[in-house]
Amino acid sequence: MKRISLCLCTLLVSLSAFSQGIQEYCTLDSLKYKGDMRHYWIHVPEKLSDAAPLMVCLHGYGGDAVRKSKVQLVELADREGFVVCFPQGLRDPRGKTGWNVGYPAQDGMKTDDIGFVEKLTKALQRKYSLDSRNAFLVGMSNGGEMCYLMARRKPDLFAGVISIAGLTLECMKPIGYNKPVPFMEVHGTADKTSYWTGDHTNAYGWGAYLSVPAAISYVVAANGCSGYSQETLPDTTKPVILHKYLDGKPARHGKGHATEVWLYEVQGGTHSWSDKEMDTYAQIWSFMSRFMY
Repeated sequence: MKRISLCLCTLLVSLSAFSQGIQEYCTLDSLKYKGDMRHYWIHVPEKLSDAAPLMVCLHGYGGDAVRKSKVQLVELADREGFVVCFPQGLRDPRGKTGWNVGYPAQDGMKTDDIGFVEKLTKALQRKYSLDSRNAFLVGMSNGGEMCYLMARRKPDLFAGVISIAGLTLECMKPIGYNKPVPFMEVHGTADKTSYWTGDHTNAYGWGAYLSVPAAISYVVAANGCSGYSQETLPDTTKPVILHKYLDGKPARHGKGHATEVWLYEVQGGTHSWSDKEMDTYAQIWSFMSRFMY
């Protein structure tokens, strides 16, 4: 009977991708930070793996944690045994929800999302007795920009950082990377929101930003990666080239894994999770499981 119940639960989670979203499988909670009550949705599987990881997943600009978060990540958490959290971004001066990464429209915005993500991550690790070494940050679009920013500002907080269609803004460059961190980027070459080739003149209003290969080159250099491999993924609807930069300096004060940087070049892919072109969630788990402690 228990096995039947678990199978039914998995089926319902799968069907939910076409229904109402993550709120049916998550608990709404909140955390006060610098005067704001910050809300988040969290899913804790019935069975957690040993040294269970935490995934913090950041939605895109103008979205919300319920409608813009992926039920497939809940499925993945159940299957592999980790906790997944979907925080809600606050509104910027334009009234758009998201994360304060330095867009021109966010000029003067005081929200400290770097500190909030750090506090939330540590609070959840304590609350659910999770291994503090095994936190991962995932972000889509504006959430992906936060991934690049957190990798610069808080590299020891996460065992790995995963950006989906994210960018490195020119205003981030002076911050620099001060420690190595495993990093993964998934990006479509035909993305018309976050251009693969960059926007060096701020033609589209997000602020000037680097091309995706240039942005990745900064992470590769900071990690000291000396190796490289390339492969074309099988069973994809469009060509997906995985560029792996290997043999980087160990993370975590020289005691962790050798760092790597994975760039998925989705040829002809648009501004999305690229989950119509490939099994993005399997690739995310492949990355996470490689860099868990």
